[in-house]
Amino acid sequence: MADRTAPNCHLRLEWVYGYRGHQCRNNLYYTAAKEIVYFVAGVGVVYNTREHKQKFYLGHNDDIISLALHPERVLVATGQVGKEPYICVWDSYTLQTVSILKDVHTHGIACLAFDLEGQCLVSVGLDSKNTICVWDWRRGKVLAAAPGHTDRIFDISWDLYQPSKLVSCGVKHIKFWSLCGNALTPKRGVFGKTGDLQTILCLACAKDEVTYSGALNGDIYVWKGINLMRTVQGAHGSGIFSMNVCEEGFATGGRDGCVRLWDLNFKPITVIDLRETDQGYKVARGENSRGLSVRSVCWRGDHILVGTQDSEIFEVVVHDRTKPFLIMQGHCEGELWALAVHPTKPLAMTGSDDRSVRIWSLIDHALIARCNMEEPIRCAAVSTDGIHLALGMKDGSFTVLRVRDMTEVVHIKDRKEAIHELKYSPDGAHLAVGSNDNSVDIYGVVQRYKKVGECIGSNSFITHMDWSTDSKYLQTNDGSGRRLFYRMPSGKEVTNREELKLVQWASWTCVLGPEVNGIWPKYSDINDINSVDANFNNQVLVTADDYGLVKLLRYPCVKKGAKFKKYLGHSAHITNARWSHDYQWVITIGGADHSVFQWKFVPERKSKEAVHIATQETFADSNSEESDSDQSDVPEMDSEIEQETQLTYRRQVYKEDLPQLKEQCKEKHRATAMKKRERAPGSGVKLHFIHGYRGYDCRSNLFYTQTGEIVYHVAAIGVVYNRQQNTQRFYMGHDDDILCLAIHPLKDFVATGQVGRDSSIHIWDTETLKPMSVLRGFHQLGVCALDFSVDGKRLASVGLDDNHTIVLWDWRKGEKLSAMRGSKEKIFVVKINPYLPDKLITAGVKHMKFWHKAGGGLIGRKGNMGKTETMMCAVYGWSEEMVFSGTCTGDICIWRDMFLMKTVKAHDGPVFSVHALEKGFVTGGKDGIVALWDDTFERCLKTYAIKRAVLAPGSKGLLLEDNPSIRAISLGHGHILVGTKNGEILEVDKSGPITLLVQGHMEGEVWGLATHPHLPLCATVSDDKTLRIWDLSPSHCMLAVRKLRKGGRCCCFSPDGKALAVGLNDGSFLIVNADTLEDLVSFHHRKDIISDIRFSPGSGKYLAVASGDTFVDIYNVMSSKRVGVCKGCLNYITHLDWDKRGKLLQVNTGAKEQFFFEAPRGKRQTIPATEVEKIDWSTWTCVLGTSVEGIWPLINEVTEVTAACLSNDRKVLATGDDLGYVKLFKYPVKGKYAKFKRYVAHSTHVTNVRWTHDDSLLVTVGGGDTCLMIWAHEPEGHREFKQCDSEESDIESEDDGGYDSDVTRENEINYTIKALSSNMRPMMGVKPHLQLKEPSVDERPPVSRALPQPEKLQTNNVGKKKRPIEDLVLELVFGYRGNDCRNNVHYLNEGADIIYHTASIGIVLNLTTSCQSFYVEHSDDILCLTINQHPKFPNVVATGQVGDTGDMSATSPSIHVWDAMTKQTLSVLRCFHSGGVCSISFSATGKLLLSVGLDPEHTVTIWKWQEGAKVASRLGHTQRIFVAEFRPDSDTHFVSVGIKHVRFWTLAGRALLSKKGVLSTIEDARMQTMLSVAFGANNLTFTGTISGDVCVWKEHILVRIVAKAHTGPVFTMYTTLRDGLIVTGGKERPSKEGGALKLWDQELKRCRAFRLETGQIIDCVRSVCRGKGKILVGTRNAEIIEVGEKNAACNILVNGHMDGPIWGLGTHPSRDVFLSAAEDGTVRLWDIPEKKMLNKVNLGHPARTISYSPEGDMVAIGMKNGEFIILLVASLKIWGKKRDRRSPIQDIRFSPNSCYLAVGSTESAVDFYDLTLGPQLNRINCCRDIPSFVMQMDFSADSAYVQISTGAYKRLVYEVPSGKQVTEQSHIDRITWATWTSVLGDEVIGIWSRNTDKADVTCACVSHSGLNIVTGDDFGMVKLFDFPCPEKFAKHKRFLGHSAHLTNVRFTNGDRFVVSAGGDDRSLFVWRCVHAPH
Repeated sequence: MADRTAPNCHLRLEWVYGYRGHQCRNNLYYTAAKEIVYFVAGVGVVYNTREHKQKFYLGHNDDIISLALHPERVLVATGQVGKEPYICVWDSYTLQTVSILKDVHTHGIACLAFDLEGQCLVSVGLDSKNTICVWDWRRGKVLAAAPGHTDRIFDISWDLYQPSKLVSCGVKHIKFWSLCGNALTPKRGVFGKTGDLQTILCLACAKDEVTYSGALNGDIYVWKGINLMRTVQGAHGSGIFSMNVCEEGFATGGRDGCVRLWDLNFKPITVIDLRETDQGYKVARGENSRGLSVRSVCWRGDHILVGTQDSEIFEVVVHDRTKPFLIMQGHCEGELWALAVHPTKPLAMTGSDDRSVRIWSLIDHALIARCNMEEPIRCAAVSTDGIHLALGMKDGSFTVLRVRDMTEVVHIKDRKEAIHELKYSPDGAHLAVGSNDNSVDIYGVVQRYKKVGECIGSNSFITHMDWSTDSKYLQTNDGSGRRLFYRMPSGKEVTNREELKLVQWASWTCVLGPEVNGIWPKYSDINDINSVDANFNNQVLVTADDYGLVKLLRYPCVKKGAKFKKYLGHSAHITNARWSHDYQWVITIGGADHSVFQWKFVPERKSKEAVHIATQETFADSNSEESDSDQSDVPEMDSEIEQETQLTYRRQVYKEDLPQLKEQCKEKHRATAMKKRERAPGSGVKLHFIHGYRGYDCRSNLFYTQTGEIVYHVAAIGVVYNRQQNTQRFYMGHDDDILCLAIHPLKDFVATGQVGRDSSIHIWDTETLKPMSVLRGFHQLGVCALDFSVDGKRLASVGLDDNHTIVLWDWRKGEKLSAMRGSKEKIFVVKINPYLPDKLITAGVKHMKFWHKAGGGLIGRKGNMGKTETMMCAVYGWSEEMVFSGTCTGDICIWRDMFLMKTVKAHDGPVFSVHALEKGFVTGGKDGIVALWDDTFERCLKTYAIKRAVLAPGSKGLLLEDNPSIRAISLGHGHILVGTKNGEILEVDKSGPITLLVQGHMEGEVWGLATHPHLPLCATVSDDKTLRIWDLSPSHCMLAVRKLRKGGRCCCFSPDGKALAVGLNDGSFLIVNADTLEDLVSFHHRKDIISDIRFSPGSGKYLAVASGDTFVDIYNVMSSKRVGVCKGCLNYITHLDWDKRGKLLQVNTGAKEQFFFEAPRGKRQTIPATEVEKIDWSTWTCVLGTSVEGIWPLINEVTEVTAACLSNDRKVLATGDDLGYVKLFKYPVKGKYAKFKRYVAHSTHVTNVRWTHDDSLLVTVGGGDTCLMIWAHEPEGHREFKQCDSEESDIESEDDGGYDSDVTRENEINYTIKALSSNMRPMMGVKPHLQLKEPSVDERPPVSRALPQPEKLQTNNVGKKKRPIEDLVLELVFGYRGNDCRNNVHYLNEGADIIYHTASIGIVLNLTTSCQSFYVEHSDDILCLTINQHPKFPNVVATGQVGDTGDMSATSPSIHVWDAMTKQTLSVLRCFHSGGVCSISFSATGKLLLSVGLDPEHTVTIWKWQEGAKVASRLGHTQRIFVAEFRPDSDTHFVSVGIKHVRFWTLAGRALLSKKGVLSTIEDARMQTMLSVAFGANNLTFTGTISGDVCVWKEHILVRIVAKAHTGPVFTMYTTLRDGLIVTGGKERPSKEGGALKLWDQELKRCRAFRLETGQIIDCVRSVCRGKGKILVGTRNAEIIEVGEKNAACNILVNGHMDGPIWGLGTHPSRDVFLSAAEDGTVRLWDIPEKKMLNKVNLGHPARTISYSPEGDMVAIGMKNGEFIILLVASLKIWGKKRDRRSPIQDIRFSPNSCYLAVGSTESAVDFYDLTLGPQLNRINCCRDIPSFVMQMDFSADSAYVQISTGAYKRLVYEVPSGKQVTEQSHIDRITWATWTSVLGDEVIGIWSRNTDKADVTCACVSHSGLNIVTGDDFGMVKLFDFPCPEKFAKHKRFLGHSAHLTNVRFTNGDRFVVSAGGDDRSLFVWRCVHAPH
């Protein structure tokens, strides 16, 4: 039989012909060593032109498409395509990988660029968003990522002169990016009028913000900042593909085949035209005469490298530029299929779809001949004498050429479809031609290729053919997978296979046939192998397949799934592979990558040389995993290991899923939630001791700590055991099975890994039992191995996912350093090299791998061993290259680097544990022996056998068997610590005696549990076939054990405690003596499992035995007879209880039925529920019935309550369930979903719970975790709350402390970004810029005899030279966002300044000068603001804004950290909080920032804001979180409050751990909606509630309530850092004693109230801050007030409208004051020079519009209810008022001559009133036929006309006062207007922008000079245009700051200022106008 191993010979890549020029650019550079680096297919090539040598980088597994060179020019970064593409950074000298960057991009990596220092790398993905990602590439860490553009990006570059700036360009765009924090913020380049908007293909950055870019039309665009400055026209004839910058200047290359050189100022130097060269590929100037196209240029000194589209590389010397030198050639684009080798010379011929046939010299590595054909070539063959070359074409013809001079011999076309295969016969007489027409034609060579035969047996296309050596037979393969034989030359099919028996084949290139069966994987029927070629001499076979793999197998290989060596390089399908004539080389050709690879064949090596392989080869070999198939020559696996590899640790439900499941169930059970529910019990339990150690499937998980305690794990608990005191302490941070444990080198910290969907690793302190760090987010299903590095800084972990991912962590920071797929097979151990922390090893099933870290990845190589063995353990030895591993056959393997040096027999059976000492090793195995070795494993120094005979007298139990399998060994304190598979922990003294310390049950579920009726003992029985008695008193040991025939599920003591009944799994049960465990009696009446067994109370006369086959048998114990059978149950029985009299049995079944039977006969009774409660039960262990209905959880689909037990004092019911929770309820548990206390310790299901006879202990057993846990019961009044996991019920109570309109508004408000805002007014019709213009009747002739056109607008400053306005500068803002934001007003600079925000700007107000300064970098509304109180960061402010989705694009929510004085942005943090950021807080040191999102999960995130790095993130709560704040003294603790929510959080590493507040300590406390938080000393926390109470918490326990601290909600609290006093602010009516502002002492016991003198009925404080002797208050009514602490004096600093929108705006005709009228019913007068509000009038109704009279002495106000009022300005008396309309007045205007008042309303009407008639205001006329509501009105200068803009986008003109419409356009054109505020009309069509499909231009105002118009729109933008602007989409300047919806905008007199009024932001912005110079 053929050998089934892989062949010993191998291939080494020697040369690659080709260069990837198609679809790639900028991929060819000089390295520092003057070598050339480029790529082709999946290989990075470094080519030394002087020595004509190539080196290869083979770290990619798919096509490389991008390349960047590090500024030092040694390192190269390459990016590939693929589903999970990655970037490799590698060294061009050593060809070693330096870093791998992965897990961000999909599809592929299109561009790469290093920054100037080479620290950062930027990459662009090929995904739909073209994601841009910036990497710290050495650490493999993403610094920032953002969506790049909606269309392809072609080039990206760092600005080499400005840090943190980048430029990207692509299809129709160029973007300028700035990197700040973790945010990449783009600005689009403005093409403007200088150049056409078009696709930009390449770019280069220069000094002074200048960027040069190459465009598709051949121009060069020059940018300054983001604006196009100039263009260099026609730099190239067409697209410029590449631009390269060097010291001398710039080089550009284009599609026109030219390279141009430019100096540093982009003046042309010279041009090099490559089309003139005599060398290089010329396309037949036929249909595709695209000529030569340059894809890449590189200029260094006097050399220029040029790469072309046609896979050629030229080198040009600048001073001899007419003679470019061709240094590399390859086939051009198009599939490459044809390959033939010369029969006698080292030549290879290839032909491709590029229509060329080429001859390559395999010795000189060069192209020696080329000929262009008419058709694409698909196959080739050389005649036996080497004279003729036959080529098969795609069109069905074939051509024969003379090899000597490439002249044509014949051209024959007999077929229509492509010729895919042709071959000359060995005697040279015939040529067989196989076509896709399913036939093979035979031609006679000598007869000038006359057709002599035809083979037509196939019904599919011909794929492969081979001749026999005697030229008499031909075998063919076809596309349907059939193999046929023909007689030659006739072509007759051979059907009788007998005659073929002796046929020898001249070549073997077929893929079918017994000799090559092994090339196909097992169980597959795929045809993905394209080519095969056999080397008969060396008996090897080479195959080429669709996946780009070249494989080497033995020939013949008869069995499917043969072993092979595989080689990567080609990226996609390899179309052909052939041996050279002398078998020195293998040539392979790639289809898509159209490259030719030449591999050197290295025959079988002598083993001596094996150690010294060149690095290059191991790289190729590292991929040669011996085979995909199962290895049939591996020895049988040990049964234990077999079991272990099959464990998957999958869970139906993970604990992580519970919150979601609960939420889903809550909806169903809203009704029950309203009912009053049972409270949680007063008493609690505390975990006291655990019997158990997890040895059956874990190894090396037992260690000594620093202090000599012992640490190990069982179930979900980390245990620290003190062997002197026999006590245990517990780490309870895990919520599911712990699978592995590693100890820090200093032996003080321990790392444990658990099972879970997203499984976590906890690193915790063995002294304090506190978590130091929690690592999660990378391992699925579970973590199975861990190891600390020798310096203790790093941790390696291995996951249980299918790839067994390996992760290397910096565990303190919680950062993932590197990750990589480990192996398909299970990994048992990972170890970090103690000498080189970048190296590690993993060992496991059938493998041993050696890894080293490369950036964010790990590179692994398999250990070279003869046959692959399963490794169970491994350690490093005395030097960095020595490794020792233990195998499953009992050997120790000794490795040096990756080579196996020798093996030593150490144990019988597997070696499970090996441990390195200072001088030597210790091993333990399945044979139960501990062996000590010297440091080379030469001698075994000593062995210890674990036997009962040597057990010391102080042992805490009994050994179950001699020589138990050893799973863990650890040394220390003069002892050897041993853990066994049977769950025992033993201490072996060096002198021999062994002490047993801890033990538990072995593998198998533990179900049976019984406590002794009057002693502190309990009995357990398990599936491990043992019955055990445990002492629960302080000695905590196992007293007795007995092996059983079968496993058991239940047991019970008799009432006198002398007998013990045990039910077994085979249906039998026995009664044993409780002391000796000897049999008293046994029965076997049932077939199914015995599920419960109970003695009757009292004398114990009867025994009830419940079985799985639905019966309960009753036996008389005295007479040993069965006396009754209880029948009638429909399902297996789960629980039994007797009543006190011993007469009645209660039974539960698996179908949740409850039955009652009378004893002893077993007659079934029906008892009503009311009676059941009256019955006195002897025990209660049932889980059904009304008295326990509250124990069933909300999500009972996924969890069963498996066990219950009522305490003997009948007060507390303990339950156990399938999720591993132990819960305590107050008995009786009536009503559904009772409240409980919950404890996590068991990992999976809790199978049984029992109280001891005096209720002092609760005993529980776990199913899968084999533990027996003992809990101490702490009665009520015992106030030290220990680790009660939580007290809660599954549904929160509905009452949350009341209702408040402000809270509800804040909770329900939905923030949207401005860009998505829709129109504010309900407009109808077609927008102006989309309306078709009707030509007016009299289009005037160009030269008009008529009078000149009158002015459009009457201008007030006629005398002066008119100057247009160039710019607007924000001067003043009146407004503060208090109505839905909180805690957003702060003092700065010792109280000299205050900071607050409105709309999207942060405002710093200086209190002495009243000057404002602004932070304007936010792109949308600010929702929260906080200041950094640490002295190291003075004046550092953070603000968080609204955003849409969290996709990290520019519209994502973000947090800006900035300096309040300089307004410098320090960092921008883009977040995943979709919706917006609603709360932020700095930590005590000021380095961390906490943010809370408005996303549905209300995510809580912690940032290192200076780096822009996210430290940790976690779902916060299902409902809104209002505030989260760091404790003022901590960087790790914070508190969040929200709707029915208060949580206490801890940051551990990168994980956030949280506890809910525990309420039950206070009578009738309930979880209310919490609104604010403050802090006191000694871990006190204060939370303000919606009801006005303040809750006081100690840690997370509620200790008292300050009732009614305010009468309404407590919205804000502030902790003063210097003296600890606390300020609270709430909502209440001002009264003598109370106020909405109070100052409290540190404990919140005494307070002083302040009244805010605002004159409001109810004060509502939203923000407080305390400075020196002053308190700063922000109110719901947009006021900011300063209150003096001593004199309680109030000083209002900031005023604003409380409710918006502010619709009305009127500027005074001659002074710099203006009026505003708003929805809040007030009209306010503002003074610009004084920067303050002068006056306010309460109208009692929302106001809509306001206007001054021409003299400024009267004011008209229009109201929402249709009324209008005229006030006298001087006295503010009402002059007149009138209400003729029922709907809102939209605009109101005085005529310029003060005669008329025009009033426009929503009722589509304008009314005229005559003011000369006095204040009775009679309507004299109205304008009719207005199509929609009125928006704006303007009078003409002569008061004769009025123009009206309406909601139908129509502008109408009417006569005044008649109200007749003017329709004649020529007439309208001659009117001069007094003002212009209309957004409609031909004169202003240019103010409408393209993207106003949803939103509108809402308001406009033309300046008094008549030269400019300002507009406001629904996007919140103020824009400045020239007036008039009749051209569409006119140029303008835009000014941001407002929220969505601007309502009004006006120029003040003299065009000094513009005032804009906000809709959503209720704010008024005053902008100073900057006029153009004269």
